[in-house]
Amino acid sequence: MGTQVEERFSDFFESWVSELEDLVKHLLYASTGGGSGSGSGGMMEVQQEPHLRSLVSKLTAHIKLYYTVKWAHAHQDVLAFFSPSWVTPLEAAYSWVTGWKPSMAFRLILPSALSPDQLLKLEQLRVKIKAQEDRVDRDMERQQMALADHHMVQLSRLETRRRNGDPMPAVVGQVEGLVDAAIKGMLLGLERTMKAADCVRLKTLKGILEVLTPLQCVRFLASISLIQIRLRQWGQPKRLPKIPPTKQ
Repeated sequence: MGTQVEERFSDFFESWVSELEDLVKHLLYASTGGGSGSGSGGMMEVQQEPHLRSLVSKLTAHIKLYYTVKWAHAHQDVLAFFSPSWVTPLEAAYSWVTGWKPSMAFRLILPSALSPDQLLKLEQLRVKIKAQEDRVDRDMERQQMALADHHMVQLSRLETRRRNGDPMPAVVGQVEGLVDAAIKGMLLGLERTMKAADCVRLKTLKGILEVLTPLQCVRFLASISLIQIRLRQWGQPKRLPKIPPTKQ
């Protein structure tokens, strides 16, 4: 039985993924020129542009909703997002600070389909995103190292005295105060790091979409969303077929 935060977010996440699957179907249909009628590829894209932009807008709004709800729930229980009960082990294995790794997104773009100007802008963006990823990694390392700082060592010594039967009320009070301060600081630090990682993810999406054409945006969003969907599907436990009992 999970916490209330885990249960509420798990319900939201299932619904969110289901809607994501529906949106991706529309993206895939549009990315192949579905419903565009006759005409050359370039002309078809121009004619479809309002529809393509609408699809991109719908999916980006859906993604922003995810992070809005995630941050609201994480403020109540950030630890739930570092060991989420609503994801499969396969999804967890590919997770980077509670989500997908931003640098991965650049590998989903086919260089041969881009102009020299687009290639240059995406490379400049990739370098910036990598630097921001490294900052998040360093911040996460600091969070882990903070558990072994002098305050935690002091706390450990006081806790040892308390367990050894030290009757001094001051010891008990110090232990409780240090515990509260240490836990509060740890949770705030984890929440800050998680949001920093999420902001890098959002900056990556925004930056890439600003460089690509509407049709390229649709194909890119379909690809990155499909990875999330497939990881979830492949990570689900496989149900073995029932074997009928043998006749005696």
